[in-house]
Amino acid sequence: MRGKIIAGLLLAASLIAGSAGAQTYPSKQITLVVPFTAGGPTDTLARILAERMSRTLGQTVIVDNVTGAAGTIGTTRVARAAPDGYTIGIGHWSTHVVNPAIYPLPFDVLNDLEPLGFIATNPQLFVARKDFPAKDPQELIAYIKANPDKVTAGTSGVGAASHIGGLYFEQKTGTKVRFIPYRGGGPALQDLVAGQIDIMFDQAANSIPQIQAGKIKVFAVTSKQRMKAMPDIPTVDEVGLPGLYIAVWHGLWAPKGTPKDVVAKLSAAIMEALADPQVRARFEALGQDVPEPAQQTPQALHAYHEAEIKLWWPLIKAAGIKIE
Repeated sequence: MRGKIIAGLLLAASLIAGSAGAQTYPSKQITLVVPFTAGGPTDTLARILAERMSRTLGQTVIVDNVTGAAGTIGTTRVARAAPDGYTIGIGHWSTHVVNPAIYPLPFDVLNDLEPLGFIATNPQLFVARKDFPAKDPQELIAYIKANPDKVTAGTSGVGAASHIGGLYFEQKTGTKVRFIPYRGGGPALQDLVAGQIDIMFDQAANSIPQIQAGKIKVFAVTSKQRMKAMPDIPTVDEVGLPGLYIAVWHGLWAPKGTPKDVVAKLSAAIMEALADPQVRARFEALGQDVPEPAQQTPQALHAYHEAEIKLWWPLIKAAGIKIE
């Protein structure tokens, strides 16, 4: 009997301690892992969010850049961290959809991470060198079919969004282009401006300044809606490329097993940040579209993530994309 009473007291004490711990979260600083170098678009978004989330949570959210292997080292760090809410990570379409299809990751991208919030999406722009003879996508398709493997498409590397966008274009139109891989979107865009390559599927934030300067031409934005930053650019649906949607979207995750109430607090802080007009303005200045509140939730992020994997993995694997 005495043993049962002691066991009961210990259990009660444990429950009380657990409840108190949950109520006091966060009681120290939170680390937001960015799987890329400082200064890039993912890092910039993370720092904007971290600053605003810190005010809501009452604790500093620091950014830790953990680079390497196309973002897989940083995402693995998050997946293997203690599930206590003090290590979370930001990732995007490449790290959480493309990488798992081509890298032997030591974790399951859907089942070993806890979604926190869907924060932004950055559609691609279908652009071409300024003097390319085709004036619209239909003329371009006809030109490519008449000149197979002659049209060059710049990419920021094998398996990058610009590469997958080009593959999706080939699949949708029955065409074949010659891919030219670069070490990043910047060098590829420089050669497009210089006329060394013909076309490119580029992140909007990268191409917009060159479009505004009249140095390249733009055919369409790869989304259902026109961009707020440049509403004059038609969508792929409007130019006869229905369904050619591709975007580099961003989300936040925690390790699997993070307590539900902790996930709820982090998710609420993310949504509060995304509702801030100053945060939204800074995101939009970077060419990022903020999802509607109903799409920002952990459940919405998981559903969208799962749908993206179902869409893109067959294409990536059929293309035989390998690690360089």
